[in-house]
Formats: sequence, C-alpha cells, structure tokens
Amino acid sequence: MGKKIGLTLEKIIDVAATIADQDGLEAASLRAVADELGIKTPSLYNHVAGLTGLRRELALRAARQLADVFAAESGSDDPALLIRRTARRYREFSKQHAGLYQSLLPAPKPGEDDELYEELAAPVTVLADALVAAGVDERQTIHLIRALRSMVHGFVDLEMKDGFGMPEDIEESFDRALDVIVAGVLDSRSGAER
Repeated sequence: MGKKIGLTLEKIIDVAATIADQDGLEAASLRAVADELGIKTPSLYNHVAGLTGLRRELALRAARQLADVFAAESGSDDPALLIRRTARRYREFSKQHAGLYQSLLPAPKPGEDDELYEELAAPVTVLADALVAAGVDERQTIHLIRALRSMVHGFVDLEMKDGFGMPEDIEESFDRALDVIVAGVLDSRSGAER
C-alpha cells in the first residue's frame, strides 16, 4: 500500500498531538490517529515506526516547542525574573499541552537515542545558558533546573489531578514555591562570588 496523497508526518503528529492534549497521551493510539485522519491504521507505518515511533515524534515536537517557550523568556539578566517567567510559561505549556508534555517522559540516556536525547536536552540548554548569562554559577545550573522542573512538574501534576483541596489561592501557592527556587538561584549566585 502506497502513501496516501497529502498525508505527511507533520499532519500525523498534528492529529496525534491534538488527541494527546485533549484526552491524554495514552489516547493517542495508532488507531485513534488513523480514524481521525480517515485512513487505515497500516497507512501510518509509511510515516512512523509504530506506536513507539509515534510517541518518539510527539516527544521531539514537545521538546522543540518547550525550547521555544524557554527561548522566548531567556532575555532577562535578572535571574529571579528569568526563573519566574520561565516557570510560569513552563506551567502553562504543561497544562495546555498535557499530552505532549507527558511524551517527554521517560527521558533517554546518552547513547540510547542520540537525536531524541539532544532534542530533549535543548530546553535545558536554553535555560542553562540564560541562567549563566544572568550571572548564575554554571556548575549549579543543572541542579537548579532540576529543582525548578521538579517543582513545576509536581505542582502541575497535583493541580491537574485536583490535588489542592484547601481553600488557599493556588496562584499564591505557586508564587511561594517560586520564591523558594529563586532564593536557591540567588544563593548560588552569591556562592559563586565568594
């Protein structure tokens, strides 16, 4: 069976991303994508290497989009402002593109899938470079980014699963969590100056 005219990898990933963002990553099956495109499932194999290939393509797209999100916020020389803006945009991305965001895990190790590894590292590199340009000790950037990522990821996971039942304002809670991360960034800057 030949390729369907007009069917492209980009179109397939557009449909898969839409399904994943609306209904979760698990819903973006080959069958669901094929049904949405009005084709038979085997036609997808001309473009992706099965479900694993489809998920890999979604992860590549998610990483590229997240790198763009981080790059859009990387112009500040104030590390506190940089962290706050990036964290807010990261949170927005994670909520608006929940399926794409899910596709970023698990992250490959070096040597497992070099292209995917490099693409998933790109958002981290963008943020690390921006932090260094803002005066953060280069040796601390990965640790600080992991702390930021852990905080935002955990916060969004709880938020999306209705894990915050107390009446206190969720936005204020997010800002307070950011205060802790920013304090760590500023402490790493002053540690570098000692």
